[in-house]
Amino acid sequence: METELPATCVAANNGTSQMPTLGSPAEGDEARLMHAEAAQAAPPLGRLRARARHENFPVALSVLPPRYRRHLLTLYAFARMVDDIGDAAPGDRLSLLDSVSARLDRVYAGDVGGHPLYRRLASTVAACDLPKSELERLVEANRRDQLVHRYRTFDDLLGYCALSANPVGRLVLRVFGADSEWRRLRSDRICSALQVLEHCQDVVEDAYAGRVYLPTVDLERYGVAEDDLVAARADTGVRAVVALQVQRAVRLLDEGCPLVKDLNGAARLAVAGYVAGGRATARALADAGFDVLARTPRPRRTHVAVSLLASLRRGGAR
Repeated sequence: METELPATCVAANNGTSQMPTLGSPAEGDEARLMHAEAAQAAPPLGRLRARARHENFPVALSVLPPRYRRHLLTLYAFARMVDDIGDAAPGDRLSLLDSVSARLDRVYAGDVGGHPLYRRLASTVAACDLPKSELERLVEANRRDQLVHRYRTFDDLLGYCALSANPVGRLVLRVFGADSEWRRLRSDRICSALQVLEHCQDVVEDAYAGRVYLPTVDLERYGVAEDDLVAARADTGVRAVVALQVQRAVRLLDEGCPLVKDLNGAARLAVAGYVAGGRATARALADAGFDVLARTPRPRRTHVAVSLLASLRRGGAR
C-alpha cells in the first residue's frame, strides 16, 4: 500500500514549548558518552548490527548471501562511525575526522592494521574495488556539519545529500558488481530521498544540536520560526514544511525506482529494500499528520515488508 501525501496539512493546536531553545545541551551529555568511543575507534560489530535493525531501511537483508551482508554491514559500520564522530564525539571533531581520512589513506596504501573495522574495510575495499573518493565524501559531509548548520533551498540540501547519502548507494552498487553511470544517477535519487526523510524524522534532535535541515525558504514561506521546531507539538506551519519535504522525497524515490527493475538477484532485493524502507517511512510521517515534534514517526515492519514485495513485483514503481 502506498500513501497519498496531502498537499496541505490538517490544522493542529499550537503546543506550548516546554523544551530548551535551539542548540541546548539538554540530554547531550548522555549522547556524548554513548558515542565517545567513536572518536578513536568504531563501536563493536554486535552493537552496529543491533542499530542496523532499527534503521528506516534494511541495511543488509538476512536473506542476502553472507559475502554481500558482510560487506554491507562493514560499510554501514564505517558510515555510522563517521556520523557518530561528526554528531557527538567530544573534543575537536574536525581533527578527529582528519584522522579518519588519514586512516583511509593507510587502508588504500595497503596498511590493514589497527582497529578491526579498518581491517574489515580494507577487505571490502579490495574485494569490491571501492573508490576512496566515495568514502571520503562521507567524511566531508561530517566536516560540513561542523561548519554549515542551515540550508537555504531544497537544492542546497540536495547538495549536502550528495556528500552524506549518495556515496552509500554508489558503494552498494560496487558491492554487488552492478555499477554504471545510469545506475549511479538513479541510486542518488533514492539515497537523497532516504536522507531527506531521515531529516524530517529528526527535526527535534537536529534542532537541539543547533542544526536545521528543513530549507530556510520553506520555513519562511509557512511562517515557521526556528524556535517552533522544539515545541511540544507541531503547528500547521511546521506540518506543512515537513509535508512538503516528504512529498519531494517521494518524488525522488519515484525517479530512482527504475533502478530496481534494472537490477537482478541480490542487488535487486537489496535496493528494493531501501526503496521500501523509504516509502514506509513516508507513510509513517503521513500517518502521523507530519507532526514530528510530539514523537518520531517510525515505519512499521509490516509496511516495509508490504512495500518490499510491491517493489519487487513492480520493479520499484508506486
